[in-house]
Amino acid sequence: MDLELRGKRVLVTGGSKGIGKACAEALAAEGCEVLIAARNPAPAPNAKAIDLSQPGAAEALAAWAGELDVLVNNAGAIPGGDLLKVDEQTWRRAWDLKVFGYINLSRQVYAAMKRRGRGVILNIIGAAGERMDAAYVAGSTANAGLMAFTRALGGAAPADGIRVLGINPGPVSTDRLTSLYKQRAETLLGDAARYQELFSGMSFGRPATPQEIAWAAAFLVSARSTYTSGCILTIDGGASSRPH
Repeated sequence: MDLELRGKRVLVTGGSKGIGKACAEALAAEGCEVLIAARNPAPAPNAKAIDLSQPGAAEALAAWAGELDVLVNNAGAIPGGDLLKVDEQTWRRAWDLKVFGYINLSRQVYAAMKRRGRGVILNIIGAAGERMDAAYVAGSTANAGLMAFTRALGGAAPADGIRVLGINPGPVSTDRLTSLYKQRAETLLGDAARYQELFSGMSFGRPATPQEIAWAAAFLVSARSTYTSGCILTIDGGASSRPH
């Protein structure tokens, strides 16, 4: 299937590893001109080193990227932990990157897309926003807020010729998953090294691959999905549809 993405200019945040890197590779394979932003990307003309949690970063990144057809918001690193473990400074720092990073960059890019009357914004959020987890309380609360943001903006965006939608990945085999599950294993099992034991309850007995998220992202931002806005695709192997 030709997704009709050839020549589209795309920006992927958090694009140097994990889901972001997989999205960048999938979109490049479809013929997109892909730009990536990350805190520490490999030096390249299409990559910008930037910390989106900092004031003014969204404006600087939007100016560097120029006119975009697609924005994939993906940068985020919210730590695990319950209410008593995650202090205010840690919580705010995490939200400055993922929650306000998404909102501030979307504001900049949306304004430019509105002037042209076209564009797509895809937010990579997380299934913890619909299946709440007190052991990941900062992440669950952030993701639920970004789901509301995506649906609210995506409902109004078609009037401007724009689509806004999201993906909620479940567990995905990234360095971040390993870090979170080590924290969880420390809490639940008393030993971070036993984190892989917690994979046994996952759908199909494993986490998803980043590529399984990326190819869905490519379809959603493509011309094959032009009537899709204000909604969120959950890719978690059905976990959110099962009782805890």
